[in-house]
Amino acid sequence: MEEPLALHPVKLYVYDLSKGMARRLSPLMLGKQLDGIWHTSIIVHKDEFFYGSRGISSCPPGETVLGPPDSVVDLGNTEVTEEIFLEYLSSLGESMFRRESYNFFDHNCNTFSNEVSQFLTGRKIPSYITDLPAEVLATPFGQALKPLLDSIKIQPAGGNTFSRHNGQS
Repeated sequence: MEEPLALHPVKLYVYDLSKGMARRLSPLMLGKQLDGIWHTSIIVHKDEFFYGSRGISSCPPGETVLGPPDSVVDLGNTEVTEEIFLEYLSSLGESMFRRESYNFFDHNCNTFSNEVSQFLTGRKIPSYITDLPAEVLATPFGQALKPLLDSIKIQPAGGNTFSRHNGQS
């Protein structure tokens, strides 16, 4: 008789990079209310995994410079083992999520979290996070700021760049 596969919880950490400023200033600047400027990461197998301008990184949960998350979303459970997950991350780091592929609007931490969540649980992350760039760009001010914002590279300090050769370097 086969042993049942172990289930591992998968969480989404959500951080507001604006620390509340988006909520206060967005009506004036964009003409619409934004609740935050979201950075997300995936928590699985006792580590926090995120994507930024240095590529895929990991750290113990909540130990980036961002501190504790503003909210935690339970994404469900996965049967994917840590070994398979780390191989998957290594593959992503060599293909879709290389450091030079990072783009503030189009290919960012939230894109990564959404991709990894679907791999682990079959579920997407909340649309209020993934739809935010399109909401901002749909405003005249967002369009005016796009060239400046495209040059922004976000990489929360605290964490190690993920490497295939030694798991987490």
